[in-house]
Amino acid sequence: MNTFTRKTILVITGLVLGVVLTLGGSVFAKRNDSQAIPLEDIRTLSEVFGKIKKNYVEDIPDKTLLENAIRGMLTGLDPHSTYLDVSSYKELRVGTSGEFGGLGIVVGIEDGFVKVISPIDDTPADKAGIKAGDLIIRLDETPVKGMSLDEAVKLMRGKPGTSIDLLIVREGADKPMKIAVTRDKIRVKSVRNRTLDEGYGYVRISQFQQRTTKDLRAAIKNLRKENKNKLYGLILDLRNNPGGLLDSAVSVSDTFLTKGNIVSVKGRGNNSELKHQATPVDYTNGIPIVVLVNAGSASASEIVAGALQDHQRAILMGEKTFGKGSVQSVVPLGNNTAIKLTTARYYTPSGRSIQAEGIEPDIILDNFRITENKGAADIERVKEANLSKHLTNDTTKQKKQGVKQNKDKRISLAKQDYALYEALNVLKGMKLISNRKK
Repeated sequence: MNTFTRKTILVITGLVLGVVLTLGGSVFAKRNDSQAIPLEDIRTLSEVFGKIKKNYVEDIPDKTLLENAIRGMLTGLDPHSTYLDVSSYKELRVGTSGEFGGLGIVVGIEDGFVKVISPIDDTPADKAGIKAGDLIIRLDETPVKGMSLDEAVKLMRGKPGTSIDLLIVREGADKPMKIAVTRDKIRVKSVRNRTLDEGYGYVRISQFQQRTTKDLRAAIKNLRKENKNKLYGLILDLRNNPGGLLDSAVSVSDTFLTKGNIVSVKGRGNNSELKHQATPVDYTNGIPIVVLVNAGSASASEIVAGALQDHQRAILMGEKTFGKGSVQSVVPLGNNTAIKLTTARYYTPSGRSIQAEGIEPDIILDNFRITENKGAADIERVKEANLSKHLTNDTTKQKKQGVKQNKDKRISLAKQDYALYEALNVLKGMKLISNRKK
């Protein structure tokens, strides 16, 4: 065996057995079958490496071949384990703090194509009309079939102001559609809030970042101030939220819970289970909550939805969620690169795994929009107020203008976002029932 081959084996062995070498253990110490070094397979890998170096039509740098070998080991495991080169690792760290470059979509691989898990709010992809569930089959003139996720992502990256054509296959569409998206610097504000109606607040979480819990609690405080401390209900919108940091999902859940388990994380070892418990403070003082979810709600957003559902702290409305029930750890490799490795599964407080299953909402809403229809069905029925010379109601004259404004506001909300409109109706119904019980 020549010097080059021995060096290659040592590098690959070091990658495979990094933990053993770091702990100072002997590579050839006694171990059970599951820990045995696959020397024959490593020899094969080394042989392939040598064949490529000698016979491939172009000269490929050693670093590139070794990085490709690492990528192959990781991408062959599951869709979420991957190698992060210097630029990818930097983008990941910047992304969790809320700013990164690109189109503004979270993607995965399905059947060899790039699948959109969710567009990020107010990004180029979102504004261009990219939707959760879209399959990207071509990037400009390059087919994505057979590409790795890293390769596809690199094609979608680029300087702000440059554009790329995405050929999209969408469920229900007759044929593929081409959508042009102009790249931009993505700055994600993960929490937004507004008052929907007097006493009813809305909070949108688009991603779970380092600041998300702090911003969420500030949003709740702001809603209280806007409504003069009379907050009757809250809508938490997790639609198209692709996830993010586990710690952030735990602390967001803890914002609404006062006791019990939030999530259990179980790794490979017998003693690797970790349970996250709630602290005794509910920042909303127990007001009713409706959580909106859809097929783009994944990972960390499913942790929050599952915890609030299992503790009966909130009503879930919308569509079945994405179904990502695994946890990834980012392991730095010491040369400004890292691996993102699936290291555990997570379980909701009741012990449910949502992996490849998703979370079923308490109230299922079909994904449709209300449009105007001025047909016969919209003709207003004759009422007492339509009759000639009817008596007027002397107690409601002063209320008419306010009633009309509220009606217009409700109609507008129903047209803009039907699911949000229905969630608000549920909250109002809960308050009405609560008042009648008093």
